Amino acid sequence: MAVKKKIPMRKCVGCGEMKPKKELMRILRMENGEFAVDADGKKNGRGAYICRSVECFRKAVKSRGLERSFKQEIPREVYDRLEKEMGEIGE
Repeated sequence: MAVKKKIPMRKCVGCGEMKPKKELMRILRMENGEFAVDADGKKNGRGAYICRSVECFRKAVKSRGLERSFKQEIPREVYDRLEKEMGEIGE
């Protein structure tokens, strides 16, 4: 009998859809308080998942989904830098 492998699911903070973890991108808050895009999902720190589309990122900014996930306010410069990083990785 074949064993079905469990696929980890995560919820996008932009659109709210549950998707397989590998289809989503992880936004990371490190111990020093800095934010970064964690493309491989292996770095240490608190993470929030988002679809690999700029539209979903903009929805997360508008609905403050990332701020709720990290339980803190995020400066505009950080959003701009994250959007630029997502654009580079998504291509």
